[in-house]
Amino acid sequence: MSTPTPTDPEVELTGGPVVQLPTVHGIFQAQAWHETTSGIEHLSVLVPVPEGSTPLVRVHSECLTGDVFGSYRCDCGEQLDYALAQIQQHGGAVVYLRGQEGRGIGLSNKLRAYALQEAGADTVEANEQLGLPVDARSYGAAAAILQELGFDKITLLSNNPVKAERLRALGIDVIGTQPAEVPSRAENLRYLQTKRDKMNHQLNLAESAQINGQLSNGQLA
Repeated sequence: MSTPTPTDPEVELTGGPVVQLPTVHGIFQAQAWHETTSGIEHLSVLVPVPEGSTPLVRVHSECLTGDVFGSYRCDCGEQLDYALAQIQQHGGAVVYLRGQEGRGIGLSNKLRAYALQEAGADTVEANEQLGLPVDARSYGAAAAILQELGFDKITLLSNNPVKAERLRALGIDVIGTQPAEVPSRAENLRYLQTKRDKMNHQLNLAESAQINGQLSNGQLA
Protein backbone atom coordinates (compact mmCIF):
# COMPACT_ATOMS: atom_id res chain seq x y z
CA MET A 1 0.00 0.00 0.00
CA SER A 2 1.38 3.41 -0.92
CA THR A 3 0.40 6.56 0.94
CA PRO A 4 -0.66 9.48 -1.28
CA THR A 5 1.89 12.29 -1.17
CA PRO A 6 0.28 15.66 -0.42
CA THR A 7 1.69 18.98 -1.52
CA ASP A 8 3.49 20.71 1.34
CA PRO A 9 2.76 24.44 1.59
CA GLU A 10 5.67 26.82 1.99
CA VAL A 11 5.90 28.19 5.52
CA GLU A 12 7.06 31.58 6.75
CA LEU A 13 8.63 31.56 10.19
CA THR A 14 10.81 33.57 12.53
CA GLY A 15 13.60 32.24 14.71
CA GLY A 16 14.35 33.09 18.31
CA PRO A 17 17.69 33.37 20.08
CA VAL A 18 20.18 30.51 19.98
CA VAL A 19 20.87 29.05 23.43
CA GLN A 20 23.04 26.27 24.80
CA LEU A 21 21.13 23.08 25.65
CA PRO A 22 23.17 20.67 27.81
CA THR A 23 21.84 17.10 27.60
CA VAL A 24 22.85 13.55 28.43
CA HIS A 25 24.27 13.37 24.89
CA GLY A 26 26.25 16.60 25.12
CA ILE A 27 25.66 20.28 24.41
CA PHE A 28 23.39 21.36 21.56
CA GLN A 29 22.51 24.78 20.17
CA ALA A 30 18.74 25.14 20.57
CA GLN A 31 16.49 27.58 18.73
CA ALA A 32 12.70 27.98 18.68
CA TRP A 33 10.87 28.76 15.46
CA HIS A 34 7.45 30.43 15.18
CA GLU A 35 5.18 29.87 12.18
CA THR A 36 3.81 33.27 11.16
CA THR A 37 0.40 32.05 10.00
CA SER A 38 -0.46 29.15 12.31
CA GLY A 39 1.41 30.26 15.42
CA ILE A 40 2.84 26.74 15.87
CA GLU A 41 6.28 26.69 17.47
CA HIS A 42 8.99 24.21 16.49
CA LEU A 43 12.50 23.53 17.77
CA SER A 44 15.90 22.86 16.26
CA VAL A 45 18.80 21.42 18.23
CA LEU A 46 22.11 21.64 16.40
CA VAL A 47 25.71 20.53 16.65
CA PRO A 48 28.20 22.34 14.37
CA VAL A 49 29.17 20.30 11.33
CA PRO A 50 32.86 19.59 10.68
CA GLU A 51 34.22 21.45 7.66
CA GLY A 52 33.63 19.52 4.46
CA SER A 53 30.98 17.25 6.01
CA THR A 54 27.29 16.98 5.18
CA PRO A 55 24.89 17.70 8.06
CA LEU A 56 23.08 14.69 9.50
CA VAL A 57 19.45 15.70 10.03
CA ARG A 58 16.55 14.09 11.84
CA VAL A 59 13.13 15.62 11.08
CA HIS A 60 11.15 14.37 14.08
CA SER A 61 7.40 14.78 14.51
CA GLU A 62 6.17 15.46 18.03
CA CYS A 63 5.09 12.33 19.93
CA LEU A 64 4.12 13.12 23.50
CA THR A 65 3.48 9.51 24.47
CA GLY A 66 6.78 8.24 23.08
CA ASP A 67 9.13 11.21 23.49
CA VAL A 68 8.02 12.22 27.01
CA PHE A 69 6.37 9.17 28.58
CA GLY A 70 8.53 6.51 26.93
CA SER A 71 5.61 4.58 25.43
CA TYR A 72 6.49 1.22 23.89
CA ARG A 73 3.56 1.42 21.45
CA CYS A 74 5.85 3.21 19.00
CA ASP A 75 9.58 3.69 18.47
CA CYS A 76 9.49 7.51 18.47
CA GLY A 77 11.17 8.19 21.80
CA GLU A 78 13.96 5.72 21.14
CA GLN A 79 14.44 7.11 17.63
CA LEU A 80 14.77 10.63 19.04
CA ASP A 81 17.34 9.47 21.60
CA TYR A 82 19.28 7.64 18.89
CA ALA A 83 19.18 10.69 16.61
CA LEU A 84 20.51 13.02 19.31
CA ALA A 85 23.42 10.66 19.96
CA GLN A 86 24.24 10.35 16.25
CA ILE A 87 24.05 14.08 15.62
CA GLN A 88 26.21 14.86 18.65
CA GLN A 89 28.82 12.54 17.15
CA HIS A 90 28.66 13.62 13.49
CA GLY A 91 27.24 17.15 13.48
CA GLY A 92 23.87 18.27 12.18
CA ALA A 93 20.45 18.92 13.68
CA VAL A 94 17.20 17.52 14.95
CA VAL A 95 14.26 19.54 13.64
CA TYR A 96 11.45 18.86 16.10
CA LEU A 97 8.06 19.52 14.51
CA ARG A 98 5.30 20.31 16.98
CA GLY A 99 1.61 20.04 16.17
CA GLN A 100 2.14 16.70 14.41
CA GLU A 101 1.07 14.29 17.14
CA GLY A 102 -0.08 10.92 15.81
CA ARG A 103 1.21 11.60 12.27
CA GLY A 104 -0.76 14.83 12.31
CA ILE A 105 -4.16 13.73 13.67
CA GLY A 106 -3.69 15.14 17.17
CA LEU A 107 -3.40 13.64 20.64
CA SER A 108 -7.09 12.90 21.24
CA ASN A 109 -7.52 11.19 17.88
CA LYS A 110 -4.28 9.29 18.42
CA LEU A 111 -5.69 7.77 21.60
CA ARG A 112 -8.95 7.02 19.80
CA ALA A 113 -6.87 5.18 17.21
CA TYR A 114 -5.11 3.29 20.01
CA ALA A 115 -8.50 2.10 21.27
CA LEU A 116 -9.28 0.70 17.81
CA GLN A 117 -5.86 -0.95 17.70
CA GLU A 118 -6.60 -2.66 20.99
CA ALA A 119 -9.72 -4.04 19.28
CA GLY A 120 -7.58 -5.52 16.48
CA ALA A 121 -7.00 -2.79 13.88
CA ASP A 122 -3.49 -1.88 12.79
CA THR A 123 -2.21 1.71 12.82
CA VAL A 124 -3.36 2.37 9.23
CA GLU A 125 -6.77 0.72 9.60
CA ALA A 126 -7.45 2.61 12.84
CA ASN A 127 -6.98 6.00 11.17
CA GLU A 128 -9.14 4.94 8.24
CA GLN A 129 -11.92 3.72 10.55
CA LEU A 130 -11.90 7.16 12.19
CA GLY A 131 -12.17 8.84 8.78
CA LEU A 132 -8.73 10.39 9.24
CA PRO A 133 -5.66 10.51 6.98
CA VAL A 134 -3.09 7.78 7.42
CA ASP A 135 -0.41 10.50 7.50
CA ALA A 136 -1.45 14.16 7.74
CA ARG A 137 1.99 15.62 8.40
CA SER A 138 3.46 18.58 6.54
CA TYR A 139 7.16 19.27 6.07
CA GLY A 140 7.04 22.89 4.92
CA ALA A 141 8.22 24.13 8.32
CA ALA A 142 11.06 21.60 8.40
CA ALA A 143 12.32 22.76 5.00
CA ALA A 144 12.09 26.41 6.03
CA ILE A 145 14.02 25.76 9.25
CA LEU A 146 16.73 23.81 7.42
CA GLN A 147 17.12 26.64 4.92
CA GLU A 148 17.40 29.18 7.74
CA LEU A 149 20.10 27.02 9.35
CA GLY A 150 21.98 26.89 6.05
CA PHE A 151 21.36 23.15 5.72
CA ASP A 152 20.25 23.02 2.10
CA LYS A 153 22.19 19.77 1.51
CA ILE A 154 21.74 17.01 4.08
CA THR A 155 21.90 13.34 4.93
CA LEU A 156 18.49 12.44 6.34
CA LEU A 157 18.27 10.18 9.38
CA SER A 158 15.03 8.34 8.59
CA ASN A 159 13.46 5.04 7.59
CA ASN A 160 10.77 6.81 5.57
CA PRO A 161 11.60 7.40 1.88
CA VAL A 162 8.51 9.59 1.44
CA LYS A 163 9.96 12.09 3.92
CA ALA A 164 13.08 12.41 1.79
CA GLU A 165 11.00 12.88 -1.36
CA ARG A 166 8.90 15.61 0.19
CA LEU A 167 11.91 17.51 1.53
CA ARG A 168 13.47 17.36 -1.93
CA ALA A 169 10.26 18.78 -3.40
CA LEU A 170 10.64 21.68 -0.97
CA GLY A 171 14.15 22.49 -2.16
CA ILE A 172 16.28 20.49 0.29
CA ASP A 173 19.00 18.44 -1.39
CA VAL A 174 18.75 15.11 0.42
CA ILE A 175 21.90 13.46 -0.87
CA GLY A 176 21.31 10.26 1.08
CA THR A 177 19.53 8.63 3.98
CA GLN A 178 20.80 6.86 7.07
CA PRO A 179 18.58 4.35 8.87
CA ALA A 180 17.00 5.43 12.15
CA GLU A 181 15.97 1.93 13.17
CA VAL A 182 15.99 0.96 16.83
CA PRO A 183 15.32 -2.55 18.19
CA SER A 184 11.68 -3.59 18.01
CA ARG A 185 9.70 -4.63 21.07
CA ALA A 186 6.83 -7.04 21.56
CA GLU A 187 4.57 -4.04 22.20
CA ASN A 188 5.38 -2.27 18.92
CA LEU A 189 6.28 -5.06 16.51
CA ARG A 190 2.94 -5.10 14.68
CA TYR A 191 3.00 -1.29 14.45
CA LEU A 192 6.44 -1.44 12.83
CA GLN A 193 5.39 -4.27 10.52
CA THR A 194 2.47 -2.13 9.35
CA LYS A 195 4.75 0.84 8.70
CA ARG A 196 6.99 -1.42 6.65
CA ASP A 197 4.25 -3.24 4.73
CA LYS A 198 1.66 -0.47 4.23
CA MET A 199 3.68 2.76 4.46
CA ASN A 200 6.88 1.63 2.71
CA HIS A 201 9.20 2.33 5.63
CA GLN A 202 12.62 0.73 5.23
CA LEU A 203 12.78 -1.57 8.25
CA ASN A 204 14.60 -4.82 9.00
CA LEU A 205 12.63 -6.37 11.84
CA ALA A 206 13.58 -9.29 14.07
CA GLU A 207 10.38 -11.27 13.70
CA SER A 208 11.22 -14.33 15.76
CA ALA A 209 8.50 -16.68 16.89
CA GLN A 210 9.39 -15.80 20.46
CA ILE A 211 8.65 -12.10 19.92
CA ASN A 212 5.49 -12.83 17.97
CA GLY A 213 4.38 -15.16 20.73
CA GLN A 214 4.53 -12.30 23.24
CA LEU A 215 1.94 -10.31 21.31
CA SER A 216 -1.66 -10.60 22.39
CA ASN A 217 -3.32 -11.10 18.99
CA GLY A 218 -1.54 -7.97 17.77
CA GLN A 219 -3.56 -5.79 20.12
CA LEU A 220 -0.67 -3.55 21.14
CA ALA A 221 0.04 -2.42 17.59
